[in-house]
Amino acid sequence: MKLTIATTLLASAAAFAPAPVANTQTALSAFTKDGLPGALAPVGLFDPLNLLEKADDATALRYREAEVTHGRVAMLAVIGFLVGEKVEGSSFLFDSQISGPAISHFFQVPNPFWEILVLAIGGLELNRAQVAFVSPADLGPDE
Repeated sequence: MKLTIATTLLASAAAFAPAPVANTQTALSAFTKDGLPGALAPVGLFDPLNLLEKADDATALRYREAEVTHGRVAMLAVIGFLVGEKVEGSSFLFDSQISGPAISHFFQVPNPFWEILVLAIGGLELNRAQVAFVSPADLGPDE
């Protein structure tokens, strides 16, 4: 029994170990459309609408960055919707005045909250646009 538990723990820990990656790219070929993450060997890059057909490498990178960003925002929205259903009327936010199904919470939030949120997100997006794309591999541990 203990052996089974130990084996299971080791196998699950191995799932989070970094995979060995061979660095075969040079500075001149550091990014190409065909080398995007998610391009599979037998089928290549999945682009059913041919959006990348006329795009150069910089545009393809911008499309991929926008795709990842929008996916993350969508995931956070789903989490927010589920949390809104769970904490209805018991939250410390807005004096617990927001009630009803989560779909109606949007219109119950006071306007100053939305103004602050729009300014904060706008500032973050402006900073992201000015920095442009930076590969996570190029960042240090403090960035």
